[in-house]
Amino acid sequence: MKKTLFSALPIVAIAALTVMPVIDPLPIGSPMPNPQLKMKSTSGSMVSFADAKKENGLLVMFSCNTCPYVIKNQERTREVCAYALKNNIGVVILNPNEANRDNQDSYSAMQEYATDNGYKWDYLVDENSVMADAFGANRTPECYLFDNDNKLVYHGAIDDNPSNASAVNRQHLKVAMDEMKGGSDISVKESKSVGCSIKRL
Repeated sequence: MKKTLFSALPIVAIAALTVMPVIDPLPIGSPMPNPQLKMKSTSGSMVSFADAKKENGLLVMFSCNTCPYVIKNQERTREVCAYALKNNIGVVILNPNEANRDNQDSYSAMQEYATDNGYKWDYLVDENSVMADAFGANRTPECYLFDNDNKLVYHGAIDDNPSNASAVNRQHLKVAMDEMKGGSDISVKESKSVGCSIKRL
């Protein structure tokens, strides 16, 4: 019995080493990571954050094709992204699910998804989850709002009830955009993202 126990210890130790490290989320006030990095869009072009940013800032959202929370929030995603563009805030949606590239989060599946959902903004491949790692992103959907100085002013969910659109009391992201555009301090800078874990390799 003791021999079996001790022989299992190295295996346990090796397994512990393979656990993915916890990545700290990008703190509020941080500069935009890798703004010049080009990523492949479902349009076929290569797009960076710097390319997508507009006069009043940039909304970055980590998302995918498959997460039930993404699907449940899709109408809200379209609405808030359209609202951002209307207010001269650029929009990019990134798919960081690198471990699922051969399946439902493949590039061709992303193209189909963007078309089916009427995306009027770039849907980008976050290859090897590089941007998700730089942001400390862990969920889909998960939102990051940057001002015109490339500083992070809001991080979290679209609103206060990702599970039930009819029970939303506060639209966190929309309010943050209004406050940012108006030059006010963001009253709620962070909220909890609810969704599926990012499928890193």
